Amino acid sequence: MSGELSEALGAYRSGDWELALETLSRAETSGENQVGSAYLIGLCHARLRHWDEALLYLEQVVTGDDDRERVNQCRLALAWVYAETGRTRLAEYELGRLREAGDESVAMWATLGYAAFAQGKLEEAASSYEAALKIDPENPNALNGLGYVLACAGRELPRALTCCRKAVDLAPDRPAYLDSLGWTYHVLGMTREASIHLARAAELDPDSAEIATHLEALKEGSK
Repeated sequence: MSGELSEALGAYRSGDWELALETLSRAETSGENQVGSAYLIGLCHARLRHWDEALLYLEQVVTGDDDRERVNQCRLALAWVYAETGRTRLAEYELGRLREAGDESVAMWATLGYAAFAQGKLEEAASSYEAALKIDPENPNALNGLGYVLACAGRELPRALTCCRKAVDLAPDRPAYLDSLGWTYHVLGMTREASIHLARAAELDPDSAEIATHLEALKEGSK
């Protein structure tokens, strides 16, 4: 691994995705390093929500890499990008390929749950998150996903609250988790608690349209 690629990997792991991209732009890559660089560039763009750029690089790796583990990781990243951009059938295709390869990880099941939820398939989404939690009962992403799906479906609300609370306990500064917990409190009619958590979520992620929608619904409901 080249010095620049190693430096970029360190920046990526520390969450400085823009620095990682800047470092990669200076790197001289060929052969194995070129594939590794494309993979890391794709992941950085995905983290920065540069969807088109992310797809460009991640698809290069999926179609041109012989490293099965890296290809599988790329498929998972592609599925997440597709789900985030509303291309849920493409997300399910990539996740299906992972299942065929026997790579049924927590991340795979959680992404499958997210893709199903985006299509309004609440039962399927809940089942996928349940499968993720069978592998890792303490996974905050899966706990949050299941709790939010149950709240949106209006069923098993005590369990929904437990799942969302646990996700926030494990990752207290994740705005998506705070939003899910706040929304679950709202569904339960606990307005004060809902307001506290939704306000905190909005403070951490002021650009989130979903959090803003939930806050507006809370205000309308309290009139």
